[in-house]
Amino acid sequence: MGYILASPVRRWLQGDPTELLNPYLREGMTVLEPGPGMGFFTIPMARLVGTSGRVIAVDIQAKMIAALKRRAAKANVLERVDARMGSAETMGLDDLPPKVDFTLAFAMVHEFPDAARFFSEAARASKPGALLLLAEPAGHVSDKMFAAELSAAGAAQFEVIARPVVRHSHAALLVKM
Repeated sequence: MGYILASPVRRWLQGDPTELLNPYLREGMTVLEPGPGMGFFTIPMARLVGTSGRVIAVDIQAKMIAALKRRAAKANVLERVDARMGSAETMGLDDLPPKVDFTLAFAMVHEFPDAARFFSEAARASKPGALLLLAEPAGHVSDKMFAAELSAAGAAQFEVIARPVVRHSHAALLVKM
């Protein structure tokens, strides 16, 4: 499944990840990406944050982390990627001070056992004013489920500031208050 998520077919279906992320990322930013898989978004984000930036990619599968590191090395961005293991219950970000500028939560919050815990962890790692782009697959996550995720985000001090259009997805741009 990881190979499909990193393939050119996904770009055709989902769109260019750089076009989606470019409005939110700048040189030197610290980015959090839970559930990166093999790096469909990670590698473009590492390019967008430049040599002074960092992408913290957290996955629960060792095979995905290994594949992500191989792909990042091949793309010459490995030094910008902190690929780490999390678990089904936690992203394991306790070592991070609140320094994250942007979080990409793309098609993964519904996979987390507790959305409130996910948003709480993301909030603790984020600076005030940090952005979080939440996108969930419309065919898999109902309007009601997405509204519950937004409620959990609100309880963690994230506020919806925009509803960007993301192909085949429910989406919201949030800011950490």
